[in-house]
Amino acid sequence: MSPDDEGFVRAYYIEDPHKVRCTLAEEDGVVLGFQSLQRAQAGNKWGVAPGWGIIGTHIRPAAARRGVGRALFANTRAAASDAGLSYIDASIAATNPEALAYYEAMGFRTYRRPKDLICKRFDV
Repeated sequence: MSPDDEGFVRAYYIEDPHKVRCTLAEEDGVVLGFQSLQRAQAGNKWGVAPGWGIIGTHIRPAAARRGVGRALFANTRAAASDAGLSYIDASIAATNPEALAYYEAMGFRTYRRPKDLICKRFDV
């Protein structure tokens, strides 16, 4: 199953039992993007400390630079606070400059660099 596959999105973001919130942005019935926040469990594939939040963001390229990501994160940040999370991790491919810049703009800061990833932390 690919991260672009509907089944993957449903299983790992929408129906995940550790989901805190998954927010969808749409305009005129077209999905512009979504953001998922999950509570990290022991042994998660990202190596994130249990109890932290794990964020995932996907924005349609045509919707970039329109404030969609900022609006999604405002909702996610409130959900993290409501859920009592202290930190949120964004594990980003080192080859994804757009995502790295987005998370920096939202206030995330690099805290570790495992192979091929740059992991950023947001202090809730």
